[in-house]
Amino acid sequence: MKISSIKIIALAATALVGVSCGGGGDDGPPPPPPEGPAPTAATFVFPLDNTECNEGTNITENTSDVNFQWNAGQNTDTYDVTITNLNTNVVTTRNGLTATNVTVTINRGAPFSWQITSKSSSTTSTAATSTARFYNTGEPVENYAPFPASVIAPVMGSSIAAGTVGLSWTGSDIDNDITGYEVFFGTDSASLASAGTTDSGTTSLDVTASAGTVYFWNVVTTDGQGNTSTSEMFQFKTN
Repeated sequence: MKISSIKIIALAATALVGVSCGGGGDDGPPPPPPEGPAPTAATFVFPLDNTECNEGTNITENTSDVNFQWNAGQNTDTYDVTITNLNTNVVTTRNGLTATNVTVTINRGAPFSWQITSKSSSTTSTAATSTARFYNTGEPVENYAPFPASVIAPVMGSSIAAGTVGLSWTGSDIDNDITGYEVFFGTDSASLASAGTTDSGTTSLDVTASAGTVYFWNVVTTDGQGNTSTSEMFQFKTN
């Protein structure tokens, strides 16, 4: 009887040790650390929106170095800068910048847009500026072509209800002499038909769209000197 009691006590002690050792495995991984404060958007210093950039250093007959400058955003470690040639839609990026300026070689005599995104190492949140447009000067000219129109609605690549669709856009010109717009619209991006014209104060036009169809459209902007610019190809589909 004494030996049997000792065995029972030993088995009970072993069970208690097993329970004690196994209990810690259910805690799971520690929670991730809290994110830091979100960055705020930078503000443009140069070039500003809807201006002529004439402070670059000419590198060749066709290119110049432009120093892009901005005011720092709060809670920001680095900046990504995106520059787009509005004639060719070629995009130039400079990422991971710690300074508040960067020099980039771009084409002379062409319209551009640029945007800055603020980032922080302590959070996944980012903050982007609006898009600023400018004209990088080339040989002296008396009048600049308008900037290509930008889409407002329908949003690029969106899916909307069929029927009467309101196309809307924005236009701008350094010389502020836009005289009107012509909208081209259709289902074949290679052969759009004119959907109508508007004067400089009207930046919308209604079209009719059938269900289950992909549509393309763009806008040609004309100024008082007969200069024109063509927007990129916009697209939407109908339900």
